[in-house]
Amino acid sequence: MTLLISVISAVVTTIIWYLKDCGNQMKLGTLSLMYWAASLMWMADAVFEYVELQAEYFKPAAADMLNDAFLGVAVVTLGLVIWLVMVLVKDPKGNIRRAIRENKFNQNS
Repeated sequence: MTLLISVISAVVTTIIWYLKDCGNQMKLGTLSLMYWAASLMWMADAVFEYVELQAEYFKPAAADMLNDAFLGVAVVTLGLVIWLVMVLVKDPKGNIRRAIRENKFNQNS
């Protein structure tokens, strides 16, 4: 499930980046690369787990699938949080700086 969730996130983010992020203003390419890296990590994990378990790999218990799904969602959420902090720090559209400036001027009046 972790591999599936991270690959779906990587594909969706890549499509959005390709279609919408002109000039990489919102740094969606970075988010896409984070998800592709996570997908690569989970692919390596799946290969090693398959080598260890053989045919049993394809018969996971429901609890294991649920744990993997929660882990996959947590990885995607962590990637979003990292990306959000990065975008807020970079402030590509200048909205945060503008709001801070306007707030300072309003407090001084």
